[in-house]
Amino acid sequence: MLKTQTRHAIDPATTKTLDTDQLRDHFHVGGLFSDGEIDLVYSHYDRLILGSAVPAGGSLVLDAVAETGTPSILDRREMGVLNIGDTGSVSVGGQDHTLENGEVLYIGMGSGPVTFGGNGRFYVLSAPAHQTYPTKLIKLSDARRVELGSRETANERVIIQFLHPEVCQSCQLLMGYTQFAEGSVWNTMPAHLHDRRMEAYLYFGLPQDQRVFHFMGEPSQTRHIVMANEEAVISPPWSIHSGAGTSSYTFCWAMAGDNVDFTDMDMVAMEDLR
Repeated sequence: MLKTQTRHAIDPATTKTLDTDQLRDHFHVGGLFSDGEIDLVYSHYDRLILGSAVPAGGSLVLDAVAETGTPSILDRREMGVLNIGDTGSVSVGGQDHTLENGEVLYIGMGSGPVTFGGNGRFYVLSAPAHQTYPTKLIKLSDARRVELGSRETANERVIIQFLHPEVCQSCQLLMGYTQFAEGSVWNTMPAHLHDRRMEAYLYFGLPQDQRVFHFMGEPSQTRHIVMANEEAVISPPWSIHSGAGTSSYTFCWAMAGDNVDFTDMDMVAMEDLR
């Protein structure tokens, strides 16, 4: 079963007026990872699609998505797939790929329908593409690792980069995830902006009775959204994207926009946050 929804882009001035429920309606993505379903959200921020596919031991085919206006979703798009569950398979272009937990598959433009199988819990990301790059399975050993932070500032973490120019070519989709050491809870702080690219987070590996407080908004007008395990959030290009959890967790980050320069960030000084 395929379920889709659309999220329209809104401006910073409007966002300042929203209450908790309205913020969640625009930016929070819940209800993902349902057995036997493909759930997709089409965002008008850089036309990113994010969602999930849970074959639950069977198979699910992702092909036509009305929101893209093309016969098949990958006709003018590329895709990244992260498995956060048990071993699963992704079949595309006549080839089967086995994804273990924590592995990522990049799928190039024009690859045709995508079939999800096995016991994987697949997080799906797709952005418009202008060129076809080879489909590639990226194992943990292939990813680029960047260790940052410290215990003293409660942000000791490793950034694991999969769709990154030094690992796998893509048109505009950047993707990876960040894991925290035990006792560390702060992500992406000091905060930053990148008006040239939007971003989306999926929080996972979080105990069911714990939460992450995700911070968004302009630096002078910050807001928060409370996130549970396996929930996603859309971050507009004009917004900070930061968070703090009540326990350690992992989050998958993905960006789409004008470039694939991971370090293209406009830092926000602590004293400028409100």
